[in-house]
Amino acid sequence: MSTIEVEAKTVEEAISQACEQLEKTQDQLDIEVISSGSSKMFGIMGGKKAKIKAAIKEEKDQGGILEAKEVLENILKRFDTDTLVESSEDDECITLNIKGDGSGILIGRKGQTLDAFQYLVNKIVRRTVRDGKQIVVDTEGYRQRRRDALIDLAKRLSEKAKTKGAPVSTSPLNPFERRIIHLALQDDTELTTKSIDEGSYRRVVISPQKG
Repeated sequence: MSTIEVEAKTVEEAISQACEQLEKTQDQLDIEVISSGSSKMFGIMGGKKAKIKAAIKEEKDQGGILEAKEVLENILKRFDTDTLVESSEDDECITLNIKGDGSGILIGRKGQTLDAFQYLVNKIVRRTVRDGKQIVVDTEGYRQRRRDALIDLAKRLSEKAKTKGAPVSTSPLNPFERRIIHLALQDDTELTTKSIDEGSYRRVVISPQKG
């Protein structure tokens, strides 16, 4: 029951009762005063109770987290696997974590299936939430494992570039992966990093600083 009508001696008392019944604070309710009530004449007769209608406000999806979750769930319905989508949000991004059967089918080769889900969800949600956060789609802890592997790769390639005194490059990476390489080496004053090629999948070139 998300809408109720309440009568009480005063409007304030009616609102208080509505909050208790709906288990919400006043700012979570839309309040419509039907009658303000009236005092009894000479304290004996003619008094009317105050009456209000209270409704729970609809939850706003300003950041797009609810829409993102719904979009991914609709995409996953096309796959013959039982899944559950859990959503979370921090200051930087919205994370959608797919709970599945652990088969790895939703990850794909080098995470390409997961990347395709992520691209589609971001593309669709951006139509209605233009300034929303980046949406990350994950499953079975793949993103963290991949992050750890890329940080290790960045360290190994950085040492190789310094030893050879010449640029080295990664294999083609998606934007999420390239950012991890750049961030892993951003504090190394002996190196520079740069993305090359065109399209979504690009290589990162790691070069020793000249001089």
